[in-house]
Amino acid sequence: MPAFSSLMDELRYNIERNRDALAAALRRSPNMAYQKVNELTLFVGSRHNVDLQLHFPAPGKITDIGSYGTENIGIVVDKFRKTFPVPREMVKQKAIELLGSDARPHDAYMYEGKEGVKVVLPDGRIEVLPGSVHFWCTIDDKVRSYADWLVENVYFPDKKT
Repeated sequence: MPAFSSLMDELRYNIERNRDALAAALRRSPNMAYQKVNELTLFVGSRHNVDLQLHFPAPGKITDIGSYGTENIGIVVDKFRKTFPVPREMVKQKAIELLGSDARPHDAYMYEGKEGVKVVLPDGRIEVLPGSVHFWCTIDDKVRSYADWLVENVYFPDKKT
């Protein structure tokens, strides 16, 4: 199983295994639920050598435990990496190829020798940087496929099998 899919499956597994604890923490305080889910993401991310983060851009989303690990996810591999190990055009082309014609990739975050790509989707966006990727969208099969390609070719190209 590709690395991103494996990471997401493990995260969802851990969230489901801890669903009761998350619900109990949520009843006490949204902050407690946030801390508990961050413990889970820290654990799962460390097993994959990444900094895994769940984001809650809308305050009410913290109460939707079922959505944890399915949207608004950040993965930091190397916060100091400034350039892609593959041509940026390839990152954009793969977005269209794997996400479909609705995906609109374009250059973004291009300053101080850094490069990046923002992929605008009908219902969100993906911010692809050389050392991290942030999914401000629902992680469906197409997004998983693109993320698996990114992990294999951009973030961990030396671990290709």
